[in-house]
Amino acid sequence: MNDMPKRPEPHPFFKLATELGPLLVFFVANAKFHLFVATGAFMVAIVAAIIASYVVTRHVPLMALITAVIVLVFGSLTLFFHDETFIKIKPTVIYALFSATLFIGLLFGRSFIAIMFDQVFNLTAHGWKLLTIRWALFFAAMAVLNEIVWRTQSTDIWVTFKAFGVIPITAIFAVTQMTLVKRYSIEPATDEASDIERGDVSKG
Repeated sequence: MNDMPKRPEPHPFFKLATELGPLLVFFVANAKFHLFVATGAFMVAIVAAIIASYVVTRHVPLMALITAVIVLVFGSLTLFFHDETFIKIKPTVIYALFSATLFIGLLFGRSFIAIMFDQVFNLTAHGWKLLTIRWALFFAAMAVLNEIVWRTQSTDIWVTFKAFGVIPITAIFAVTQMTLVKRYSIEPATDEASDIERGDVSKG
């Protein structure tokens, strides 16, 4: 039995603001100034979003934390070397890292997708395996897409894609996975659900 206190659930608009806010700051700063100012503003905004998330929920999602660290690293490289390539390949690195982590986990019979998405639902082992494969492929495709956009389009178009294209694409993909989620959903109190919480998909 899990006796840990339940984390406070923030308003959906708060979650949206912490995810979309830094991207909007990035877009506006790039439009008014240039990419290097936008990069610095983006770094400050994403740290502020992480702090706000922790203050409100006493918790920071793993994906958000990893993303923030990579943003700070590649943002710092961008500003230090005055080379916009670093910030442009940052999404590629993030997506490739997530994709590789999910595929490597599956090789060892583990499904890390539940951890990455904070276990928002409970699925059978086979369901988690299928969902993990789909998200791993999605992240790989997004890495390729980012490479295509920044290498073939202008900086302004890439910034617009990053600010207004990535989230809708991700949201649409997530919605299309709900059929799978419903098909393989299980009650959280079952023994199988407990196994999934520990990341074991070998039974699937």
